[in-house]
Amino acid sequence: MFTLFDDKLDAFARQTLADHRRFDGGGWGAQELHERQFALLRETLRYVKEGSPFYREHLSALDDADIEALTPESLARIPFTTKDDLRRELHNMLSKPVSDAWIFYETTGTTGRATPCPRDNVDSLVNNTALTICYDEVFRQHGEDHVVGVMGPSELHSTGDTFGDVCRNLGHAVAKMWPRSPVIGTKRALEVMRELSISVVFCAPNVAISLAREAIEAGLDPRKDFGVRAFMFTGELATPGLLANIGSIWGATAYNCLYASQEASVLGAVHADGRLRTLPLNVLYEVVDPETGEAAPTHEGVREGELVLTHLYQGSKPLVRYRTGDMVRLSAAGEQDAYPSEVMLPLGRVRDLIDLNGHRVSAYELEHTVLSHTAGVLDYQITIDRVASVDTLAVKLEIPAGAPDGQEARAAALAEAAQLAWGCPLEVSYGRPGGVTATGAMVSWKAARVHDLRQSVVDPERQAALAIVAARGDR
Repeated sequence: MFTLFDDKLDAFARQTLADHRRFDGGGWGAQELHERQFALLRETLRYVKEGSPFYREHLSALDDADIEALTPESLARIPFTTKDDLRRELHNMLSKPVSDAWIFYETTGTTGRATPCPRDNVDSLVNNTALTICYDEVFRQHGEDHVVGVMGPSELHSTGDTFGDVCRNLGHAVAKMWPRSPVIGTKRALEVMRELSISVVFCAPNVAISLAREAIEAGLDPRKDFGVRAFMFTGELATPGLLANIGSIWGATAYNCLYASQEASVLGAVHADGRLRTLPLNVLYEVVDPETGEAAPTHEGVREGELVLTHLYQGSKPLVRYRTGDMVRLSAAGEQDAYPSEVMLPLGRVRDLIDLNGHRVSAYELEHTVLSHTAGVLDYQITIDRVASVDTLAVKLEIPAGAPDGQEARAAALAEAAQLAWGCPLEVSYGRPGGVTATGAMVSWKAARVHDLRQSVVDPERQAALAIVAARGDR
């Protein structure tokens, strides 16, 4: 209701909603969208040059004539913004003082210096409007009268505020209940889920895994004793195999609902077809070769490489040509698609690419290969070693009682798939991987899921993950 007290913001909010509804309905032509994007790009460039001490220097070679003459071809001449820039410059990145924001967030700082991520009302209106439009039909597919559990950090973090605001827009009740909080805990979270018949849960995949494990250990059946219809996952990699396995344990549909970061805010959102989509009214997307920085080629409407973004709205901290460090695959919308923007498939971080016998394997490819050959798996971890000059894989699977039969046949098929894809001998064992697998959203997918014994030096991210486990007292 804050817009009621500011006529300018009220008009902006109404126009933003109208624009996103028209886009969602296919009302934006390609040329109109292109012109809109570059008009907003020019606004962002002028805005950050005026307001941000970092960009004033970083873009000093770019004058107003250059900005006005900007084309897709000349865009590549604008220098990248990097994660190192954000860590070094901190508040100099901001285009507004923190006092002009409505709330202050920051990155977690588990693998590097925490960086400021304030949001003003424009930031929240633009991003939450996009999510509201995208999630509306997803929720409708699972009935009405939802009570939604939002299970993520709220201290200096946007999870609770963002999803709470979006659910309020959609008319759904919200319970903010992060199980990792000492105020809540997993036991109480499960009790609230049952007491309120919570039907939709926003959380990281590892949280859904921990909740299911705790429920099973307490003698409960996640499918029968809870009313969860849908999980909306964010915070870490979620391949179709992971979604299917967690969904089967809970008897719910699992979605990879959001691609975002504290620094960059919302970059992709799930739509009614279950796929992540780009938000081209808010963000200009580029895909580059992670090694050269040059534009990745487009083949049959598909671009794959490192995601680079520029914000098309002027909030607290717009970023220009920001290298996310994440690998993605962007695919053009098909003629029959209900939603007109590109399909986004996050593949994991550039630094999480793994060499297996000369094959460059993404986090997505490795997890997808493992979990697409499993059923009823609660959790997993991968160990990589090198024996007689050959990279090998050992996969530990946690399979609760009542899982589908045929595990041995699936394990054999997985071993065959790893050998064919990467020349890796693979062994499957069964048991609980340990608490480190629950750190993916706080540290990284690789630190949580992969133990690489080939490394002579201990990975600092794995050290950070193990420190979190020790602090939590996880097994």
